[in-house]
Amino acid sequence: MKNLSSRRSIRRYTEQPVDDALLTSLLAQAERTQTMGNLQLYSVVVTRDNDMKRQLAPAHFNQPMVTGAPVVLTFCADFRRTTRWAEERQGHPGYDNLLSFLNAATDALLYCQTFCNLAEEEGLGVCFLGTTVYQPEAIIDTLQLPKLVFPVATITLGWPDEQPALSDRLPIEAIVHSETYHDYTPERIDQLYAVKEALAENRHFVEINHKQTLAQVFTDIRYTRKDNEAISAGLIQALRRQGFLE
Repeated sequence: MKNLSSRRSIRRYTEQPVDDALLTSLLAQAERTQTMGNLQLYSVVVTRDNDMKRQLAPAHFNQPMVTGAPVVLTFCADFRRTTRWAEERQGHPGYDNLLSFLNAATDALLYCQTFCNLAEEEGLGVCFLGTTVYQPEAIIDTLQLPKLVFPVATITLGWPDEQPALSDRLPIEAIVHSETYHDYTPERIDQLYAVKEALAENRHFVEINHKQTLAQVFTDIRYTRKDNEAISAGLIQALRRQGFLE
């Protein structure tokens, strides 16, 4: 994959293993990404063992690529290492708070994205799992994450065994605001979403879900208020458990 305009999520992988040396090299190269205060507030747990992948799968709603990929990588916001370093050097760390979590989560996500770009340049396929923050305590238990370490991103990694169609994207004018934020009028919404809503696959998506609009599929079926509130409550509980909230 030499051009981001052609990148796609890969969910099926060949049986060819991902070489340890290659994986280590990519993870090391990704360390050059931006980081808050040059502290590198992230860790990554590499899962290759099939039994461990099976243990992780329920936290990701048993999506088949979790057990089907040669490698699963869990990227964690990590203030534990920095805190332990400070404690061992007569420092006075104060990173058991929401700001510290946000800083570490940002670091971890930047590192994850850089790694994904590098991996795809090598011809590897990746799939980002948004489910990581849905049931974080299950991942915390499985990976034995200590205080001040929190999972924020997971990717499956391997050599592609598929060439799926490109997903649609909104036009650039939908996301770019000049000088100040310009709110979306009904007319602008119509204009910006016209192509997405007209796509045959999206019209079919609406039909099979027995809805009137594409937006209803997302709000009423896929990402409902009830689920969002329940997951939010679990996320807050996990942040307390890991020491980022009182």
